[in-house]
Amino acid sequence: MPGPQIRPLDLTDDATAAAVHRIGRAAYAVEAELIGFDGIPALGESLAGMRACPLNWLGVLSGDGSLDGFLAWEEEGEAISIDRLCVDPDRFRRGVGSLLLRHALTEVFPERAVVVTTGAANTPAVTLYERLGFSRGPDFSPVPGLTMASFARAAAGGTPWDGGRGSSDPA
Repeated sequence: MPGPQIRPLDLTDDATAAAVHRIGRAAYAVEAELIGFDGIPALGESLAGMRACPLNWLGVLSGDGSLDGFLAWEEEGEAISIDRLCVDPDRFRRGVGSLLLRHALTEVFPERAVVVTTGAANTPAVTLYERLGFSRGPDFSPVPGLTMASFARAAAGGTPWDGGRGSSDPA
């Protein structure tokens, strides 16, 4: 059986969209337990709402062709903003998230700064971002009872990016 394949995902395809939606909801349910907050927007997102998001989608398919996880991002000026990185809970601790993120950083947007946020208490995600060279920025609380961690990674060969706050602008 062939190894995992990474490929763009087409959410206009009903089966692909359904798999992404299922995996996202399952993964965010686990994160909700880890961070003690069940108001993660993607948990209540409809399939149509997810499909309407103006995101780029990349997935890892296992040797049998099933979707193991996905990464979705948008371009924000000079940077890439990761919107979601989800792995099927049945595939946790098998390197799927690392594989996706490494591929994106080296093959899809290697010359771009990348920013991402996650629940500060989501230790597996925090560890992944730190291990792959992201610098932790300030934590913030968008709503009472939720603390988020922010991360940034400079473009290859570039200076650290500050999330657009101006300190690394060559003015």
